[in-house]
Amino acid sequence: MSLLVTVPFSDRRSTLLVLGVGIVVASLTVFFFIRSAGDSSSPENEVTKVYFADNISPAHRLIIAEFNRQHRGDIEVVPVDLPFEKFSTNERKELLARSFRSKSDKIDVFAVDLIWVPRFARWSEPLDRYFTPAEQQQLLSYAIQSCRYDGRLVAMPMYIDVGLMYYRRDIIRRLPDGAAIEAEIQQSISWDRFLQLRQRLGYQHKPYYIFQAKDYEGLVCNLLELAVERDSVLLSGTSFSVTAAPLQKALAMLVDFVKTDVSPKRVVEFDEDMSYRYMLDNDAVFVRGWPNFVEKFRGFYPDSLKLDAIGRAPLPHFEGRPPASVFGGWNLMVSRSSTKKEAAMEFIRFVESVPIQRMLFEAGGYIPIMNGVYQDSAFMQTHPELLFYRDLLRKGFHRPAFVDYTRISAILSYFGHLAIEQDLSVHDALVKAEAMIRSNEVLVK
Repeated sequence: MSLLVTVPFSDRRSTLLVLGVGIVVASLTVFFFIRSAGDSSSPENEVTKVYFADNISPAHRLIIAEFNRQHRGDIEVVPVDLPFEKFSTNERKELLARSFRSKSDKIDVFAVDLIWVPRFARWSEPLDRYFTPAEQQQLLSYAIQSCRYDGRLVAMPMYIDVGLMYYRRDIIRRLPDGAAIEAEIQQSISWDRFLQLRQRLGYQHKPYYIFQAKDYEGLVCNLLELAVERDSVLLSGTSFSVTAAPLQKALAMLVDFVKTDVSPKRVVEFDEDMSYRYMLDNDAVFVRGWPNFVEKFRGFYPDSLKLDAIGRAPLPHFEGRPPASVFGGWNLMVSRSSTKKEAAMEFIRFVESVPIQRMLFEAGGYIPIMNGVYQDSAFMQTHPELLFYRDLLRKGFHRPAFVDYTRISAILSYFGHLAIEQDLSVHDALVKAEAMIRSNEVLVK
């Protein structure tokens, strides 16, 4: 269980300075690297070095290398790696926030989870004057939607994610009518039929459906998808209540999955990668996830036959309601304190080009955000999974664009996690969460 500490919301800046020895040491290490790397260039060197902070995957390294090749002698992008394996998303967020509060110019371009955009807008360079309306129209509308705050363009999308369900085709095909069942799954199976299928497959005492119930944003995504499926306008206002009936029913459903062994109790430990590995290792039938699970696991998971048997599908739906999938993804922002803004914009334009979006998808499974990729019939035929993603994106919805959304989410995930652990009832968990959200308190986990 997480350690719960509450402090006045107005004091959150000072609170975040004491998140723990581990994150402090990590931040000092990262920023020592950044400063050392920055100090290595001499005044005589005419190459403009642009420092780019992100989780630097192999696909990221490919596009950075290509940019540096094309701009040799002029601009060099220097990666500042904040790997997901070493930094949680909250730790990464706070590392960046500390740097920008100090008005450091050691980071020029930085990637943010799309839900962070409102929080980082104060430290980012407004982009409207750098990217014309025509350039913006080349982007998927739901991708650039998350890049605006308070009427200004403050970010540009790098790639988009959308919630989906993975399943084991080989297990489904054990049934005499497996092909028909798989076709139903691929169109979005109803939750009632989904649960009936468990008995037909003989999975009453085996892990069937895996979801993420660790105390983090992934749990909130699971909750919101189930809630928005019940009420499509739940998040359409300027505020929402976590005690609303759709959220209560969503959390009760996840709790019930664990109580009835549809999902193993260990889901309370799981983020995405842990849930994927558990699904593969234990031959579970379904897992809720994000794009690029299979592409990522091909790099290290030993059983390629299991990976070959993984299929993609929309999430299940309630009878009479369409499925709903939360949008995810990462956007690029430019530090307001950067002294290399024009060079930084050149790199972002490069990332926003159709060839580089194709490269990101082929090398890392990152879903493209340029309309031009989806209009390329030859590329789409070569990569039919993009047809699936294109259709799935139309079922997507954004989380609320509130400045304090991450505070609300942290509270909801904490108490939702306790309910799934069965330390609190669903009612008590959400009432406590609502009370804290409406107070001036924040959680320090």
